[in-house]
Amino acid sequence: MPSRIEDYALLGDCETAALVSKAGSIDWLCWPRFDSSACFAALLGNDDHGCWRIAPVDGQFVQRAYRPGTLILDTEFSTATGRVRITDFMPLRDEHSHLIRLVEGLEGEVEMELLLRLRFDMGLTVPWVRQLPEADGIHAVAGPDMVVLRTPIELDGVDLSTVARFKVSAGQVVPFTLSYGPSHLDVPPGIDVNHALAHCEQEWRQWSDRCLHVGPFAETVKRSLITLKALTYAPTGAIIAAATTSLPEALGGVRNWDYRFCWLRDATLTVMTLLRAGYVEEAAAWRSWLVRAVAGTADQIQIMYGIAGERMLDEKEIPWLPGYANSAPVRIGNQAATQLQLDTYGELMDALYQARRGGLAADDDAWSLQCNLLERLERIWQQPDEGIWEVRGGAQQFTSSKMMAWVAVDRCIKTAEQFDMKGPVEHWKQLRDQMHADVCAQGFNAELNSFVQVYGGDQLDASLLGLALVGFLPPDDPRIIGTVAAVEKYLLQDGLVLRYRTAESRDGLPPGEGAFLACSFWLADNWVLQGRMEEASALYEHLLSLRNDLGLLSEEYDPVGKQMLGNFPQAFSHMSIVFTAYGLTGDGPMVGERAS
Repeated sequence: MPSRIEDYALLGDCETAALVSKAGSIDWLCWPRFDSSACFAALLGNDDHGCWRIAPVDGQFVQRAYRPGTLILDTEFSTATGRVRITDFMPLRDEHSHLIRLVEGLEGEVEMELLLRLRFDMGLTVPWVRQLPEADGIHAVAGPDMVVLRTPIELDGVDLSTVARFKVSAGQVVPFTLSYGPSHLDVPPGIDVNHALAHCEQEWRQWSDRCLHVGPFAETVKRSLITLKALTYAPTGAIIAAATTSLPEALGGVRNWDYRFCWLRDATLTVMTLLRAGYVEEAAAWRSWLVRAVAGTADQIQIMYGIAGERMLDEKEIPWLPGYANSAPVRIGNQAATQLQLDTYGELMDALYQARRGGLAADDDAWSLQCNLLERLERIWQQPDEGIWEVRGGAQQFTSSKMMAWVAVDRCIKTAEQFDMKGPVEHWKQLRDQMHADVCAQGFNAELNSFVQVYGGDQLDASLLGLALVGFLPPDDPRIIGTVAAVEKYLLQDGLVLRYRTAESRDGLPPGEGAFLACSFWLADNWVLQGRMEEASALYEHLLSLRNDLGLLSEEYDPVGKQMLGNFPQAFSHMSIVFTAYGLTGDGPMVGERAS
């Protein structure tokens, strides 16, 4: 059985990611990219689906921590005979990708055991394994993939697995380097692990130390920014939504999705988060990725792409994996790529506008793209769509989608006026007014004194908390005050905000899920705008308490079972940590200029 989601730590080299448990087991790793098939997939099944465990034969977990400002993990174990520390990290990639584990004796002598079970193709394929010619490890091949393990420890093959037992004494360090390469090329060369560790620590520290100061939340924000950076695919500038696929939103449920792709929504919000913290280079890389990914006719824009800009993300189920805690199906690919989600236009235009305000140089191709997309939006904004939550029960007239369509037009107007860009500004202003009036007339329920999930409906939706955050209406508008109050009354449950009530909404899936964590941060942001600072601070501290011991958050949380749910770590959750921190320190949430 895999560990609890919160028991995992993230490792990464800004091209792929691994998850390692408190038990010293790496249960998830896709090579060579985030969205490649996993060679360790025990996270979605059991050890037979691939894992790499190094731990004392008879010991217990003591503590673990990232080295300050880095993604280098130190985990300490104790036994009756001594103590040992395992240092896990992935050097930022050059030609090859490496996963390095250093076993260091701290006290006495500790007997350790190793189990390496490589299973390519998402836990399906057993590789052909042989000893390296230089006799310092093994070489494993399956189809296009090759993995090499180098270590001075003697390794044995047992039951299609690699095993070892060894002892480590105080002051002794035993290295293990797992390296990936295409199987048709030469074996990846060995590396100097001490140099790799020092260089990796230096690079992460230099990057994270650039973070703009956030008062008492400085270390909290820095950890979330490191996590967001680790979810960035360095070769292209794309930003994935999470490092995993199919971690369930309810144990035993079917809301299990592949998040290893680049949603325009998630990526744009991540970019705005990085900009707020002073990282302009990442915003520039993302903008370049965006222009390439969306290139072509505006009618063919998708709400998500692969990390190199791929458009075909066909969804399929993996029948040989039982799923995390038997939560099937396990899916790869994502059908939502074909959906219409109007809110994406707003997040996209807002990110590009904020990038310009943050100092990103003008880009004619990006502006041309914006103008073309706005022409399409004008044609389709009155159509029903699948909305921010990607429902699978059919398109509807979602209020938040119309609100974000308004944001798209509003930000293009502001870009043209503030940065002297050419465009039909007076026509856009008329369109913006039309959209605003439409949302206010059809999206507001007078009986509830609140905006509602869909036009003419009576259900609440946490995405409506964005109305004030994007500047659609001022936070002291009676309709905003009423909406926040309604969310508190109907969606605030066990201290956390639900997206919506799944048993009462037509989303096409069985009811039941955890609390989507970003929604609770949005409520805190609204309380900040309303001057309810004490309540906002208390909710923020509660949300921070839900992080694991390393400061990581998943997509959702089950307040009853007191456990994380959904894909992990989740960019949406970590960008929310950063946004709310800036609001609480007096800088205010990133709010667009209010509508006149």
